[in-house]
Amino acid sequence: MNRAPRSYRLDHEEIDALIETLVERASREYGSGGNADLVREIVVTSLRLLKDSTPRGDVRLINSALKEMRYALKVFKNYEHVRKVSVFGSARTQPNEPEWQQAFRFAEKIVGKGWMVITGAGDGIMGAAQGGAGREKSFGVNIRLPFEQVANKTIAGDPKLINFRYFFTRKLMFLKESHAVVLFPGGFGTHDEGFETLTLIQTGKSEFVPVVFIDRPGGSYWKEWQSYIEKHLKDAGLVNPEDLALFKVTDDVDDAIEELQRFYRNYHSSRYVLRQLVLRVRQVPGEEELERLNKDFADILTGGRIETRGPLPEENGDLPDLMRVVVPFNRRDNGRVRQLIDRLNALVPRRELEPVGASPHVIVPQELPPQAEETERLG
Repeated sequence: MNRAPRSYRLDHEEIDALIETLVERASREYGSGGNADLVREIVVTSLRLLKDSTPRGDVRLINSALKEMRYALKVFKNYEHVRKVSVFGSARTQPNEPEWQQAFRFAEKIVGKGWMVITGAGDGIMGAAQGGAGREKSFGVNIRLPFEQVANKTIAGDPKLINFRYFFTRKLMFLKESHAVVLFPGGFGTHDEGFETLTLIQTGKSEFVPVVFIDRPGGSYWKEWQSYIEKHLKDAGLVNPEDLALFKVTDDVDDAIEELQRFYRNYHSSRYVLRQLVLRVRQVPGEEELERLNKDFADILTGGRIETRGPLPEENGDLPDLMRVVVPFNRRDNGRVRQLIDRLNALVPRRELEPVGASPHVIVPQELPPQAEETERLG
């Protein structure tokens, strides 16, 4: 087994040797899955907490967060090839309110398209979406609060219910495991989730996913929010006009479902390979369309052209049945990439498509550190 880089060692010969022996022994017992080097670094980092005399409260936080993330990843692993949508909204919405009924109908219909639903496991909009999806097609990522947040009756006691102590680990799982985000009217938490999702996509810290804000029929909650965004953010130059392509506002459940389905009509996922953005698609553009794409998206290209090809060797055989659109992207204008994805999706006629190996998403650094491998996974 390769020795860890010096920067990931304790520089204590005896303890470093014990760490090597421990990880090698555990790898033989459990298998490493190619992750022995990273597990070794986690062990070193943990022991550095002792070396740094880190306060107990901080160590407790790190310990709890790591345990929560490990367990959540274990739960989601069995469903990694199923597309999932995270649904947010108020815990206080009542079943007789139109928003509750919209959430129920949305979940019921999207599950019928082969998706699963992730909610915060509470009542209100969460309970509505959980009820519409049904227990079998639901995940609950619950936050332990002194008020409001107990698991709803649909997901209570289910193995797919995960309890979190910290909001940040819970948010990570919401976004890492979802292939779409849908928001119904809600309070501070709903807006927090919506803005954080858009921020992560806008800054390239997460995979591109469709984000849909759903009003009650004829409602204006999100329409007025969109007007605020356009007037006070876009018109003031605080966001790019193209960033508004990152989300959709509607009061029609069927329109919302079509938006999710359309996003994956051709596009599947993306990753960075050798500093280029690689979009995995079912169908690549022809020569004429490729020329138009290079012309229309020249503003986001750096030192090259958009090209099409098969899987790259650096992808290590991942999704070999899909074609690639390789973009020398400036890693800044992600709203424009969303527009490029929409153009690629328009190449495929409107029809039902079976999901192709829906990949989990991970949040990634904007720049690769010097010691990182050349291939960076986005999707």
